[in-house]
Amino acid sequence: MSVSRSVGTAESGGPAGEGSAGAVTSTSGLRKIVAASMAGTVVEWYEFFLYATAASLVFGTFFFPNAGTQLDGIIAAFLTYAVGFVARPIGGIVFGQIGDRLGRKHTLQVTIILVGVATFLMGCLPGYNSIGYWAPALLVALRFIQGFAVGGEWGGAVLLVAEHSPDKARGFWSSWPQAAVPVGNLLATLVLLTMSWILPNDQFLSWGWRVAFWLSAVIVVIGYYIRSHVNEAPIFLEARAQVEAEKAVSYGVTEVLKKYPRGVLQAMGLRFAENILYYIIVSFSIVYLVTVHQYNTSQLLLALLIAHVVHFLVIPQVGRLSDRFGRKPIYLIGAVLGATWAFFAFPMFDTLNPVVIVVAITIGLIFHAFMYAGQPAIMSEMFPTRMRYSGVSLGYQVTSILAGSLAPIIASALLQQYKSWVPVAIYIVIACVITAATVLTLRETRGASLRDVDSADARKHGLVPAGGR
Repeated sequence: MSVSRSVGTAESGGPAGEGSAGAVTSTSGLRKIVAASMAGTVVEWYEFFLYATAASLVFGTFFFPNAGTQLDGIIAAFLTYAVGFVARPIGGIVFGQIGDRLGRKHTLQVTIILVGVATFLMGCLPGYNSIGYWAPALLVALRFIQGFAVGGEWGGAVLLVAEHSPDKARGFWSSWPQAAVPVGNLLATLVLLTMSWILPNDQFLSWGWRVAFWLSAVIVVIGYYIRSHVNEAPIFLEARAQVEAEKAVSYGVTEVLKKYPRGVLQAMGLRFAENILYYIIVSFSIVYLVTVHQYNTSQLLLALLIAHVVHFLVIPQVGRLSDRFGRKPIYLIGAVLGATWAFFAFPMFDTLNPVVIVVAITIGLIFHAFMYAGQPAIMSEMFPTRMRYSGVSLGYQVTSILAGSLAPIIASALLQQYKSWVPVAIYIVIACVITAATVLTLRETRGASLRDVDSADARKHGLVPAGGR
């Protein structure tokens, strides 16, 4: 399914702006908004996933050769991986404040440059055997910068689309930036897979992995160019004018925590299981198969390659389902299915059958899509425009510290301690229960108007509605 073919659906609802939050209704306009959002997201998640895969395959021995066992080195590498997650909420706070004040477009241009430079420099780092402890120290510093930039990326990317989308199709359109995540992961996996195929293992571990990091420069230039040719959503321009005209109107992180703490907590609860499940599937699965079964690295990367393609295709369709059947039931299905995944996936891994392994990973990412696809629409509909960037970034990125950053570390430690995948499966179940409980506290927002959200905010806090409405 192509984006361009689906634009007619968005246009068929009526004249420009009807039933939407200032939606772009021309074919070229919607294409440009979606492409700009996806392009940068592909770049940043290419780079972010590249680090996750390299941490599983290379960094343990390259930067932490004295860690002890192979699993100890991997855990040490994942700890540096976690630094990026710690930096993400800081980036979300900083860029959320800037994005609510100055705009989504310019913020996204800055984030893509930052993450591109950090990733390129990672590919230039010497190893521990060359410069000692400076090697992991510099890796941590660059990882922090990378995470800081990605922290500001997600909120801006999804809002750029969500604030232009028709109300009745927001779930579908705003799911496209989510679909860009597996595309970025796909590119990273493809590059690493190619390098592992054409190079002997010792050369791949020595220098071949660096090529994938250097190639990020090319993708950054393309993403930056596309993002420089889009406009802000009309509803955001109205909200910014309101803030400038009425000095009493506040925006940003402090305001969202003061006025919408429930929304931030709900966003965190929604994110919790989704984030944990994802990193167990794409990162810890590699660790399990490599350390327990000494499984072939190239075959693992190929399994992820196939799974990412399916993930990309499924996400927009799940977004469409959320527009048709509601945000809550679709998300709840994802939480319930996610809780079951490990109990059949790890026995499938233990067969060591390549086809069975691919199927297990692919099913996991399909389950994940039922939670992931609807997040931009749900979170956008929780907060008014004047603080939406801060609200969605805070809820989304803070959770990453407790969820995604720790998931591979906790799972690896559980495997090391108990020599079994069962504790890991229980860990996923607990996360899914938390997310399912959060879903039940939500009100259904399918088809909600973002202008109505702004009007309700204005009435509640005694403000003049944006746009004078």
